[in-house]
Amino acid sequence: MNHPRRKFIKLSSAAAAWLGIAPAQAREGISVPEIENIIEQGQDKRPSSQESVINLKKNPIKQVKVAMLGLGNRGTGQASLVNALFPDKAKITAICDIREERIGPTLEKLKSAGQDPDVYTNDPDAWKEMCQRDDVDLVIICTPWDDHVPMAVYAMQQGKHVAVEVPAAMTLQGCWDLVNTAEQIQVNCMMLENVCYGDEELWVLNMVQNGVFGTLTYGEAGYIHNLRESLFQDEHYYNDWRIRYHLKQDGNLYPTHGLGPVAQYMAINRGDKFDHLVSMSSLQASLSEYSETVDAGNEFRNRNDFMHGDLNNTLVKTAMGRTILIQHDVVTPRPYSRINAIAGTKAYHEGYPSRLAIAGKGHEWLEESAVKEYQEKYRHPIWDKLKEGISKHGGHGGMDFVQMYRLIDCLNNGWPLDMDVYDAATWSCIVELSKISTELGSIPVKCPDFTRGAWEGKRHLGIFENI
Repeated sequence: MNHPRRKFIKLSSAAAAWLGIAPAQAREGISVPEIENIIEQGQDKRPSSQESVINLKKNPIKQVKVAMLGLGNRGTGQASLVNALFPDKAKITAICDIREERIGPTLEKLKSAGQDPDVYTNDPDAWKEMCQRDDVDLVIICTPWDDHVPMAVYAMQQGKHVAVEVPAAMTLQGCWDLVNTAEQIQVNCMMLENVCYGDEELWVLNMVQNGVFGTLTYGEAGYIHNLRESLFQDEHYYNDWRIRYHLKQDGNLYPTHGLGPVAQYMAINRGDKFDHLVSMSSLQASLSEYSETVDAGNEFRNRNDFMHGDLNNTLVKTAMGRTILIQHDVVTPRPYSRINAIAGTKAYHEGYPSRLAIAGKGHEWLEESAVKEYQEKYRHPIWDKLKEGISKHGGHGGMDFVQMYRLIDCLNNGWPLDMDVYDAATWSCIVELSKISTELGSIPVKCPDFTRGAWEGKRHLGIFENI
């Protein structure tokens, strides 16, 4: 790898202690500087200039002034949800997208509701000017993955709260940058993991909280979504940013939709933590075969150099001994699923379709009528509270509206947010950790503790308080 052998052996030995790599196992696929960086970050200590932002409370903001950064597929939807909370709870003061043609539809909708945001477009640095505004409390970032961290960090440095789309970061360094900046500035940085607000997920979480599952032992999560055709279409992803990741990186590129709820069931960062993982991918075939069918002018026609396997499996072990299997498959005809499985000593749930089994009630899934009884008893109350708004504004079955309402409502009241920057970093770090494990032959890789020891303190999730 063009580094002195002595240095490589030294670093490989250090890696063995932190990554779980025996020196003889080290092979091409990861560079020495990468290993150095991983080791350094894993041993990081909180600087004296920073304070934890766990349960961060800020002054209430009667009307949250929002800047929308990115108006693609997700940004337009998120802007509509903020608009639904105007004028009582929130107001959009500025919108930004590098593509001027993306501004019009959102601007027209906002103006029809009585809002008149300033527009930032064309200039690649226009978003920075927007973040500097005095009339912005919250910046919502809905841009391609690689932009999440630099934009979130800059917005926080301007004193703004940040809500960023998933994954919040694609690298370990990016995860640490989010954590350190939030701690330095003492602002919120929440990842917009909408699935944590789903009706099914909050119902299962409520059952977990009430002891229905007993002692939790393992879970399964995933993002199974056939995006094969849309990956080759530029209008779906600006500058084809998503398919380019399949060319350059293996591992789990998009772990948080399925993982977020399971992590909350297991109280990750609130009594348990991710300890280490192993990851492996299948061979790559679907994208290469499909690339033969696209138009001749398509940049990705007849490509056989995609690095990402069709299916990635990542297995995480927690400090308390639980395991979580995370799957990523966006290229095969497999029907959509996030799996959403959680096992305990007293019950087991699995999604798609939602099924429940209870110890002592036979060896089959519960009948639909019996499941309904559990649903009625343990349904999270926020879905009844927001029933009208969910019906009117929706968003992935209503979870998007619930998430936006909770984000804004917490800021209105000065409450800690339901999810914090440590959750964003912990769930997002799976991207690079799975890449490292996969490329090094599925070796065990330690997971950083972004809370710096605070994970051991049990604390309630905000969604069960201040509703």
